[in-house]
Amino acid sequence: MPAIRRRWTTAEVRSLMGESRAWPRYELIGGELLVTPAPRGAHQLVVVELVVLLYEYLGREPVGTVVTSPADLELQPGTITQPDIFVVPATTRPAGDQLEWSDVTSLLLAVEVLSPSSLRTDRVEKRDFYMDANVAEYWVVDADARIVERWTLARETPLIARDQLTWAPAGAEPLVVDLTALFERVAVKLGMLGR
Repeated sequence: MPAIRRRWTTAEVRSLMGESRAWPRYELIGGELLVTPAPRGAHQLVVVELVVLLYEYLGREPVGTVVTSPADLELQPGTITQPDIFVVPATTRPAGDQLEWSDVTSLLLAVEVLSPSSLRTDRVEKRDFYMDANVAEYWVVDADARIVERWTLARETPLIARDQLTWAPAGAEPLVVDLTALFERVAVKLGMLGR
């Protein structure tokens, strides 16, 4: 007899989320509860490197705002996602004077940095979800392999970037990321931390 899988609701998942702690991270895709433990140091250093690059780029090309999780995005009804990094389009307007997660209904970019516990979720479930939610671009960053899988709505397979990654949101000059230098900076910082 097959196992009965429980279908979670957004209300149930939100009740699990405590504002006083960032981990574990709870997400909901297709009624399935996804629980992610705190990431490794390399993961966080890659996130910081990419956020700095995106922040500086979006200062020059104001097509959106870079944000990191924890978040509470409901890009499709009945879902909750928390990409490691995401870019909210500049056209997103908060209902009041602050941006609330409920204001975010689309993304220009979603980025997940792989962790041992998230390989399948990030490469399959979240990829399918973000493409179905019309996220313009989705990056899966593999720090161990020093590559980025770049998914777009126009492709059924990813572009694999090893040396350089180019992001060109509509109406903006492209951002060119030197991946070799980025991963080298992460390795140096990890060495400084004694890893």
